[in-house]
Amino acid sequence: MKRFGIANIVAMVLVSQAIWGVAALVCVMVGSTEVGWPTHWETARLRLLIHVLPASLIGAALAASGVAFQAILRNPLADPYLLGTSGGAMLAAYVWRLPLLAGVGWVVWLSPHSFALIGALGATSIVLLLAGLRGRIEPVTAILVGAIINSLCGAGFILLNAIFKDLQGSGGVLTFLVGDIQTTASRTHVIVSTVSIGVGWVMLLAMTPALNVIRLSEDEARSLGVRVQQTRWAGLLIASLMTAAAVAISGPIGFVGLICPHVGRWFCGNDNRRLLIVATALGASVLALADALSRYLLSVEGVKTVLPVGVITAILGGPFFLFILLRSRR
Repeated sequence: MKRFGIANIVAMVLVSQAIWGVAALVCVMVGSTEVGWPTHWETARLRLLIHVLPASLIGAALAASGVAFQAILRNPLADPYLLGTSGGAMLAAYVWRLPLLAGVGWVVWLSPHSFALIGALGATSIVLLLAGLRGRIEPVTAILVGAIINSLCGAGFILLNAIFKDLQGSGGVLTFLVGDIQTTASRTHVIVSTVSIGVGWVMLLAMTPALNVIRLSEDEARSLGVRVQQTRWAGLLIASLMTAAAVAISGPIGFVGLICPHVGRWFCGNDNRRLLIVATALGASVLALADALSRYLLSVEGVKTVLPVGVITAILGGPFFLFILLRSRR
């Protein structure tokens, strides 16, 4: 394995930030009624703070989680959305908002991020348990079980929403079903998500040499001094934490964690030390651009609506998923 020191990390981070910076500038130029650089600085600042930065944060978290899931499970189809992790986090975050739990003392001390993490870990554990009954995790089985878990979580949300009606300030039904960039999330929740994602990303970066090794057989990995099971569960915990932090303020946005790691491999190969940095920048850029497109559609004749950003990523990610599936089956 080639040496990859601090200087390499700093260089790749700077290049990746430059790529994201170009995308962010493009997104700031896109409004719901006009395209071009805003005539007032306040308009540009609001677009940056309300749309571009939250979308970039969420996209970066989902893409980094996708890198971790694909490396740990050795599954090119692994993705927080497809494995049910996002669905579990979404349902748990919604349960936290229910009036039924408002009077429960211990719930007051927990945040929606805590509930989302519990839901994410629970859903992921069920998928891994059922997909690994034969002693090894089968990629297609994991995707099928993940789809079932997502459906069950979606059905559970619809049932609770029908009973308690749509909660004021919760972001709406579509936010929880397909995901969107919420402007209703409180500042505290956004700060907690930002800190959680940042800490998780640094921890994943520190783990990338071990993630490279566990792509080998378990015997080879152990001979190189890597504790395979501990590394896998630590990586799954960190990736689930980042997914939960993103879903707590955005809902289950799909396919970002699938697309960006694969596109990143076209540029930097399979080395997770480089891939994590590149995929993170791609995730931030892709979701920011998708959010800009959703705002632009409001000014298009015949559309005149703001699509949830999760719809746009699904339209892009669905065909990409079929392409990867067919290629992996060959």
